[in-house]
Amino acid sequence: MAKRFPIHPAHPERNCWGCERYCAADAMLCGNGSERAQHPVELFGEDWSLTALPNADEAEEETQPLDGTGVPIG
Repeated sequence: MAKRFPIHPAHPERNCWGCERYCAADAMLCGNGSERAQHPVELFGEDWSLTALPNADEAEEETQPLDGTGVPIG
């Protein structure tokens, strides 16, 4: 089972965010590379989740089946 991804971690610079292990930056176990993967808050700022995560209404609208012209069926 996958771990929940923290939206606003207290110290994102202390962990590698490249896989589900969230290893310490100085002791990476997975061999995901020589450098740690940064958390989105480090890359895009504190409001990264507002633009990166879809709203429930938008996600529901996107899952409707479309006909060949891109119009929702039904």
